[in-house]
Amino acid sequence: MSTDPEKNRFAARAARYARVGTKVGGVAARMASQRYLGAQGDRAGNAEALAAALGGLKGPLMKVAQLLATIPDAVPPEYASELMKLQSQAPPMGWAFVKRRMAAELGADWQAKFKSFEHQPAAAASLGQVHRAEALDGTHLACKLQYPDMQSAVEADLHQLNLLFSLRKRFEPAIDTDQIAVEIGARLREELDYVREARHASLYRHMLKDEPLIRVPNVWPDLSSGRLLTMDWMDGSKMLSHKDDSLEVRNRLATAMFTAWWFPFSRFGVIHGDPHLGNYSVFTEGGAPAGINLLDYGCIRIFPPSFVAGVVDLYRGLLEGDEARVVHAYEIWGFRRLTRELIDTLNIWARFIYGPLLDDRVRTIADGVKPADYGRKQAFQVHQALKKLGPVQVPREFVFMDRAAIGLGAVFLHLAAELNFYRLFNEAIERFSVEEVTARQDAALAEAGLTVP
Repeated sequence: MSTDPEKNRFAARAARYARVGTKVGGVAARMASQRYLGAQGDRAGNAEALAAALGGLKGPLMKVAQLLATIPDAVPPEYASELMKLQSQAPPMGWAFVKRRMAAELGADWQAKFKSFEHQPAAAASLGQVHRAEALDGTHLACKLQYPDMQSAVEADLHQLNLLFSLRKRFEPAIDTDQIAVEIGARLREELDYVREARHASLYRHMLKDEPLIRVPNVWPDLSSGRLLTMDWMDGSKMLSHKDDSLEVRNRLATAMFTAWWFPFSRFGVIHGDPHLGNYSVFTEGGAPAGINLLDYGCIRIFPPSFVAGVVDLYRGLLEGDEARVVHAYEIWGFRRLTRELIDTLNIWARFIYGPLLDDRVRTIADGVKPADYGRKQAFQVHQALKKLGPVQVPREFVFMDRAAIGLGAVFLHLAAELNFYRLFNEAIERFSVEEVTARQDAALAEAGLTVP
């Protein structure tokens, strides 16, 4: 029977516990002593200490920390501000290490399967690194190679995630974080499975095949494995390098981003859950910026069609002042013990997210709001209200839905795009029905070879 030398190994987890637990545990102990002595504690100082502890770590926990900073109210504002500053650039594997990793994935003769393979990585991140290569037929390739023992590291770091959330509980939490932890764990484990990520890319090629503003790379199955993903290299420039381009160009790129996110969700119940700008680049036609490349497919969320129906119902309920429809949407999503106060509180956040989509005019996404402050005011209002109502458990589907919506809005802010978001959204949900989304989703998942976990 074949064995996987890099499966979730106890020895590797134990070593990771020692490295991670000591650093994070030191901050927790500091906060516990402050609480024991009856002191309020220096939240800003504790946040800086936690960021300093995490800043020396690489791998999954760094990714989790940055993710938490983008989820409204998952951690206190002081912590979110510090965690956003963390950089997830891991030191790259050296060439000798890369050769061993590639041989383990494609066999000892792996170099004969490429015309060329660059020794230095083009990018290094928290879970792996990307090398440029050239196929035997001359096609330019991007080879994403996972670092060793990542499964063990992920399991160890998810264990530490509970400690991070325990820090939140010291400040009378308004949000029950149990489902947030479950959702983060599920998505992070999926990101380790490059076979699944290859299928995600195929899914997006199917969903966006008729969208000229968006390009999705081909996957090369013969040059891929569970820990190596080879796709077409997509030439392009960084999104933010176009923030001073003409309004026409900025609007075109913003429209492409809107389509890449809302179209798969409204038609197929699928979203790209990682709004990091490094996951997109801008391609040109005739020397001019013409659209976006989607580069990474690790963090993809597939929703039940009923959840999509809740999104549409809430939008139409807010647009038409139909309170019964608004309440029904929250019930579909799984909110329990709905009261007048809770509904009013949830609507603060809903009106923030939907605000530009309810406004039938050309506008920026949030006039006068800095990207770093986007949504902070509303999150604070919701937090203050929920503190009085007691901890509210947010359905797990909201974790990446909210995260992606905030990230998408930040891109629009960076680009200073001026669009009629109302018309773009209503085009996306035109003739919406649960039955059609179900049929489209089933067909697209079958074609991509995907199942919903």
